[in-house]
Amino acid sequence: MSKPQVGIIMGSQSDLPVMSEAAEILEELGVEIEVTVVSAHRTPERMVEYANEAADRGLKVIIAGAGGAAHLPGMVASMTTLPVIGVPVKSRNSIDGWDSVLSILQMPGGIPVATVALDGAKNAGILAAEIIGAFDKKISANLKGYKESLKEKVLESAKSLEENGWKAKKIGFTK
Repeated sequence: MSKPQVGIIMGSQSDLPVMSEAAEILEELGVEIEVTVVSAHRTPERMVEYANEAADRGLKVIIAGAGGAAHLPGMVASMTTLPVIGVPVKSRNSIDGWDSVLSILQMPGGIPVATVALDGAKNAGILAAEIIGAFDKKISANLKGYKESLKEKVLESAKSLEENGWKAKKIGFTK
Protein backbone atom coordinates (compact mmCIF):
# COMPACT_ATOMS: atom_id res chain seq x y z
CA MET A 1 0.00 0.00 0.00
CA SER A 2 1.39 3.38 -0.97
CA LYS A 3 1.17 6.62 0.97
CA PRO A 4 -2.17 8.38 1.14
CA GLN A 5 -2.57 11.24 -1.32
CA VAL A 6 -5.80 12.65 0.10
CA GLY A 7 -6.56 13.28 3.74
CA ILE A 8 -10.25 13.20 4.64
CA ILE A 9 -10.90 14.88 7.96
CA MET A 10 -14.09 15.72 9.76
CA GLY A 11 -14.99 17.63 12.87
CA SER A 12 -16.88 14.75 14.46
CA GLN A 13 -17.55 11.03 14.04
CA SER A 14 -21.17 12.02 13.33
CA ASP A 15 -19.97 13.50 10.00
CA LEU A 16 -18.81 10.07 8.78
CA PRO A 17 -22.03 9.09 6.95
CA VAL A 18 -21.55 12.15 4.70
CA MET A 19 -17.76 12.08 4.49
CA SER A 20 -17.64 8.36 3.67
CA GLU A 21 -18.93 9.28 0.20
CA ALA A 22 -15.61 11.03 -0.49
CA ALA A 23 -13.70 7.98 0.71
CA GLU A 24 -15.77 5.62 -1.42
CA ILE A 25 -15.37 7.53 -4.69
CA LEU A 26 -11.64 8.10 -4.11
CA GLU A 27 -11.10 4.39 -3.49
CA GLU A 28 -13.15 3.62 -6.61
CA LEU A 29 -10.88 5.97 -8.59
CA GLY A 30 -7.70 4.38 -7.20
CA VAL A 31 -6.63 7.26 -4.95
CA GLU A 32 -4.99 6.34 -1.65
CA ILE A 33 -6.66 8.00 1.33
CA GLU A 34 -6.54 8.43 5.06
CA VAL A 35 -9.62 9.24 7.15
CA THR A 36 -9.73 10.68 10.66
CA VAL A 37 -11.49 13.04 13.04
CA VAL A 38 -9.88 16.44 13.64
CA SER A 39 -11.97 18.98 15.50
CA ALA A 40 -11.11 22.67 15.15
CA HIS A 41 -12.86 23.42 18.44
CA ARG A 42 -12.30 20.35 20.62
CA THR A 43 -8.80 19.34 19.47
CA PRO A 44 -7.19 22.51 18.07
CA GLU A 45 -3.66 21.23 18.74
CA ARG A 46 -4.41 18.08 16.72
CA MET A 47 -5.75 20.24 13.90
CA VAL A 48 -2.60 22.39 13.86
CA GLU A 49 -0.37 19.32 13.87
CA TYR A 50 -2.38 17.66 11.09
CA ALA A 51 -2.32 20.75 8.87
CA ASN A 52 1.36 21.49 9.47
CA GLU A 53 2.52 17.93 8.76
CA ALA A 54 0.16 16.96 5.90
CA ALA A 55 2.41 17.95 3.00
CA ASP A 56 5.51 16.42 4.58
CA ARG A 57 3.59 13.14 4.96
CA GLY A 58 2.87 13.12 1.22
CA LEU A 59 -0.71 14.33 1.10
CA LYS A 60 -1.63 16.27 -2.03
CA VAL A 61 -5.16 17.41 -1.09
CA ILE A 62 -7.18 17.69 2.12
CA ILE A 63 -10.94 17.27 2.22
CA ALA A 64 -12.35 18.75 5.41
CA GLY A 65 -15.97 18.31 6.39
CA ALA A 66 -17.65 20.15 9.22
CA GLY A 67 -21.09 21.17 10.40
CA GLY A 68 -22.38 24.07 12.44
CA ALA A 69 -19.77 26.84 12.67
CA ALA A 70 -17.59 24.73 10.34
CA HIS A 71 -14.22 26.28 11.06
CA LEU A 72 -12.17 23.16 10.24
CA PRO A 73 -11.67 23.65 6.47
CA GLY A 74 -10.67 27.32 6.75
CA MET A 75 -8.40 26.85 9.73
CA VAL A 76 -6.61 23.95 8.04
CA ALA A 77 -6.30 25.99 4.82
CA SER A 78 -4.70 28.80 6.80
CA MET A 79 -1.90 26.46 7.93
CA THR A 80 -1.03 24.53 4.75
CA THR A 81 -0.19 25.21 1.14
CA LEU A 82 -2.14 22.11 0.06
CA PRO A 83 -5.49 22.56 -1.66
CA VAL A 84 -8.32 22.22 0.86
CA ILE A 85 -11.81 21.21 -0.22
CA GLY A 86 -14.50 22.05 2.30
CA VAL A 87 -17.63 19.97 2.72
CA PRO A 88 -20.40 21.74 4.64
CA VAL A 89 -22.24 19.11 6.65
CA LYS A 90 -25.85 19.55 7.73
CA SER A 91 -25.52 18.52 11.35
CA ARG A 92 -28.13 18.32 14.07
CA ASN A 93 -26.94 21.63 15.54
CA SER A 94 -26.99 23.34 12.14
CA ILE A 95 -29.33 26.02 10.83
CA ASP A 96 -30.50 24.04 7.78
CA GLY A 97 -26.83 23.77 6.82
CA TRP A 98 -26.52 27.41 5.80
CA ASP A 99 -24.25 28.22 8.72
CA SER A 100 -21.86 25.51 7.55
CA VAL A 101 -22.03 26.55 3.88
CA LEU A 102 -21.31 30.20 4.64
CA SER A 103 -18.59 29.43 7.19
CA ILE A 104 -16.68 27.46 4.57
CA LEU A 105 -17.56 29.54 1.52
CA GLN A 106 -16.88 33.04 2.87
CA MET A 107 -13.13 32.80 3.39
CA PRO A 108 -10.98 35.94 3.48
CA GLY A 109 -8.68 36.78 0.58
CA GLY A 110 -5.51 34.72 0.65
CA ILE A 111 -7.04 31.65 2.33
CA PRO A 112 -9.06 29.86 -0.37
CA VAL A 113 -11.15 26.80 0.37
CA ALA A 114 -12.80 25.05 -2.56
CA THR A 115 -16.36 24.52 -1.35
CA VAL A 116 -18.80 21.88 -2.57
CA ALA A 117 -22.53 21.62 -1.96
CA LEU A 118 -24.09 20.88 1.42
CA ASP A 119 -23.31 17.22 2.19
CA GLY A 120 -21.45 17.10 -1.17
CA ALA A 121 -18.60 14.84 -0.08
CA LYS A 122 -18.78 12.72 -3.25
CA ASN A 123 -18.06 15.79 -5.37
CA ALA A 124 -15.25 16.74 -2.99
CA GLY A 125 -13.71 13.34 -3.63
CA ILE A 126 -14.06 13.71 -7.39
CA LEU A 127 -12.52 17.21 -7.25
CA ALA A 128 -9.59 15.89 -5.19
CA ALA A 129 -9.08 13.11 -7.75
CA GLU A 130 -9.16 15.69 -10.56
CA ILE A 131 -6.46 17.73 -8.82
CA ILE A 132 -4.28 14.64 -8.46
CA GLY A 133 -5.22 13.45 -11.95
CA ALA A 134 -3.78 16.63 -13.43
CA PHE A 135 -0.35 15.12 -12.58
CA ASP A 136 -1.10 11.39 -12.47
CA LYS A 137 -2.04 9.69 -15.74
CA LYS A 138 -3.49 6.61 -14.02
CA ILE A 139 -5.89 8.64 -11.88
CA SER A 140 -6.77 10.76 -14.90
CA ALA A 141 -7.63 7.62 -16.88
CA ASN A 142 -9.74 6.33 -13.99
CA LEU A 143 -11.62 9.64 -13.92
CA LYS A 144 -12.19 9.48 -17.65
CA GLY A 145 -13.69 6.01 -17.26
CA TYR A 146 -15.87 7.15 -14.37
CA LYS A 147 -17.22 10.13 -16.31
CA GLU A 148 -17.84 7.90 -19.33
CA SER A 149 -19.90 5.61 -17.09
CA LEU A 150 -22.00 8.61 -16.02
CA LYS A 151 -22.65 9.40 -19.66
CA GLU A 152 -23.67 5.80 -20.34
CA LYS A 153 -26.12 5.81 -17.41
CA VAL A 154 -27.80 8.95 -18.76
CA LEU A 155 -28.03 7.48 -22.26
CA GLU A 156 -29.50 4.23 -20.87
CA SER A 157 -32.06 6.23 -18.88
CA ALA A 158 -32.98 8.29 -21.93
CA LYS A 159 -33.40 5.18 -24.06
CA SER A 160 -35.55 3.47 -21.44
CA LEU A 161 -37.73 6.55 -21.00
CA GLU A 162 -38.13 6.97 -24.75
CA GLU A 163 -39.04 3.29 -25.18
CA ASN A 164 -41.28 2.94 -22.11
CA GLY A 165 -42.75 6.43 -21.85
CA TRP A 166 -42.83 8.76 -18.90
CA LYS A 167 -45.60 6.86 -17.12
CA ALA A 168 -43.33 3.82 -16.80
CA LYS A 169 -42.00 5.26 -13.55
CA LYS A 170 -45.34 4.51 -12.00
CA ILE A 171 -45.10 0.85 -13.02
CA GLY A 172 -41.57 0.17 -11.83
CA PHE A 173 -39.29 2.19 -14.11
CA THR A 174 -36.33 3.45 -12.07
CA LYS A 175 -33.47 5.85 -12.65
